[in-house]
Amino acid sequence: MALSVVYVVWGSTYLGMRYAVETLPAFGFAGVRFILAGLLLAVGLLIFKGPAALRLDRRGWILGLLTGFLMVLWGNGLVVVGEEQVSSGLAALLIAALPLFIVIMRRLFGERPVVATIGGVAVGFAGLTVLMLAGTPTGSAGAHGNAWWGPWLVLSAAIGWGMGTMLLSRGPKRENPFAVTVLQLIAGGVYMLFASVIRGEQLNLAAVSPRSWWAFGYLVIAALVALTCYTIALDRLPVSTVATYAYVNPVIAVLLGILLAGERFTPLQGLGGLLVCVAVVVVVRAESRAPKIASGTVRPVWQAAARGD
Repeated sequence: MALSVVYVVWGSTYLGMRYAVETLPAFGFAGVRFILAGLLLAVGLLIFKGPAALRLDRRGWILGLLTGFLMVLWGNGLVVVGEEQVSSGLAALLIAALPLFIVIMRRLFGERPVVATIGGVAVGFAGLTVLMLAGTPTGSAGAHGNAWWGPWLVLSAAIGWGMGTMLLSRGPKRENPFAVTVLQLIAGGVYMLFASVIRGEQLNLAAVSPRSWWAFGYLVIAALVALTCYTIALDRLPVSTVATYAYVNPVIAVLLGILLAGERFTPLQGLGGLLVCVAVVVVVRAESRAPKIASGTVRPVWQAAARGD
């Protein structure tokens, strides 16, 4: 049940972000969203585990502040801004390539991915190339247009998220990882508010549509519910099973975009998205079966990929 929630909720956040940025400032609403989610998580920890659950040492503070920048501001913030220009389905398919970027980063750190992983990365980037050349799905531009830089902005978000994931996977082991998550969410939200000011965003409350307000509220709750269910799933199920969210989420996002927002994909765009999803399946399955090698243990590339989303 927890894994099913992760499938649907995380897959639906792309459509939620699209609806929110229709009448809400992108960085502004996202910043408030993550701050609220972090505060709610902190209150829950205080109630159920006490003040000790929020204690962090110096390394924990550094980790939370850095990953808040990389994963929340860079990784999620650029997706939100990008969805002003691209559809929710295209954004989800571009972000689905995240495991491919993490494999490349692992290689830069000296790890040697297995042959099947390398093949999956090649297929994935072929799919990304098709998606980028095909452009925005027909009749499904974002809230304000379909600027050429929209897909590139969303794609670059995966790089920041991948860097944060690598940092988390190599960070200090913690008895309670939620303490770092609280700092990550709140710090990332503060960074976003600064970015909102720099970008010159303006909030006109009278112009905010009910749909955007509902989307905003849903995204705050989604951040908490999905994170909790993800943790439960990791505790009860094999990691290789939980990892299937990496290729189910974009499918859910595309279906919701088509059914609820009228998004449509051309055959070429559909081919690109299919190649990306197939590549992620190959990479996830290859990594889950990878043996230990001389440079260390090959860890699944998705283990921290969705923290804070």
